[in-house]
Amino acid sequence: MISKEILIGYIQKAMPDAVVTVVDRTGTMDHYRVQIVSEAFRGKNLLDRQRFVYQALNEPMKDGRIHALEIKSFTPEEAPAQAPSGH
Repeated sequence: MISKEILIGYIQKAMPDAVVTVVDRTGTMDHYRVQIVSEAFRGKNLLDRQRFVYQALNEPMKDGRIHALEIKSFTPEEAPAQAPSGH
C-alpha cells in the first residue's frame, strides 16, 4: 500500500512542476489512476511519457506498493480544462 501523498511525492521528485491528481481505483491503496501535468512531457510521445512516470515510481512499483497504475500525462497546454470551483 502507498498513500496518495507519497505517490505524489515520488512524481514531484522527478518532475518538480508536476500538478498531480490521484484516484484510488479500488480503495485498497495499490490500484491508482494518476493525471500528471508537467513541462517534463514536452516533446515526448506517449510511450516516453509513460516510461518517465514508471521510472519516477520505480521503487514502489518494484516492491509491490503499487499493483496497478493508469497514467494520463499532459503538458500544461494539453491539460484538460479544470471545472470552475464553486464559491
